Amino acid sequence: MRRLFLVVLAFGCSVAYAQDYPLRPITLIVPFPPGGVADNVARPLAQALSKQLGQTVIIENKQGAGGGIGMALVAKAKADGYTLLLALSSISVIPEADKVLGRAPMFQLDQLLPIARFTADPVVLAVRAESPWKTYAEFIAYAKAHPKTLNYGSSGNYGTMHVPMEMLASSAGVALTHVPFTGAAPAVTALLGGTLDAIASGPSTVVQQVKAGKLRVLANWGPERHPALPDVPTLRELGVATEYAQWSGLFVPAGTPEPVLNALRKAARDVQNDAGFKQAFVTLQTPLAYLDAPAFRVYWDADAKKMADVVQRIGKVE
Repeated sequence: MRRLFLVVLAFGCSVAYAQDYPLRPITLIVPFPPGGVADNVARPLAQALSKQLGQTVIIENKQGAGGGIGMALVAKAKADGYTLLLALSSISVIPEADKVLGRAPMFQLDQLLPIARFTADPVVLAVRAESPWKTYAEFIAYAKAHPKTLNYGSSGNYGTMHVPMEMLASSAGVALTHVPFTGAAPAVTALLGGTLDAIASGPSTVVQQVKAGKLRVLANWGPERHPALPDVPTLRELGVATEYAQWSGLFVPAGTPEPVLNALRKAARDVQNDAGFKQAFVTLQTPLAYLDAPAFRVYWDADAKKMADVVQRIGKVE
């Protein structure tokens, strides 16, 4: 009887604690270095969530393994709402990649719960402005004539910059050389410095460099042209049947109490009306593409299945 009383008491305290959430600062894990797409979304999001929740939301960049290190950290964190994850679409890929590589998975998708999706930008194919390729056709023609000569950078094996380029290479029938980095920002730096020939990246990572005349964008992986780059054709316009969106979303560990989930969902929904949050995405020239948890779950499940098929086609990459 005493044991039952203690269990009921602990449960009651846990529910009351969850209903008072948040009582202290919250950590938002970004599994990539500063300066990339995830970081660009996380910073205005953290500021807006801090206002909505009445507690400071602190960003911690935990890069490595194509985002897997930071994602695994949150997947295994205490499910109390004080450790959040701002992930990109690579979250759908990493467990399947671990399977292909024959290693223990860093985390499983069912260890995380989706709260909200914020963006769903197509990646774009970027080269240096002084490169000899002024069109997608010229780039592909060169790649076909010089197999494995052209290299491209990514945020890590099977990440959101690697997968779309492998999809493109397969569709276009070319062989490219992959050079993995720890995140998008280092890859962009390497492209600008001449170490790389190309990257596939979210528009927000490269658009300012395009405006500065340092980079040129040849194509985008979206279903339609991007508003920030209206002169850039889609791959489908160019006869390549492939699409890829680099989406960003907020996640928590599975098992997070329902009152906490509801508080986070409401806060994520309400930040859409925050003036600073909206202006940040205008500056980034990235359209918001918000989905609440139920719709995001449907979207994520479908995306994860599609990405698992792509990883199986790519096969083992060391």
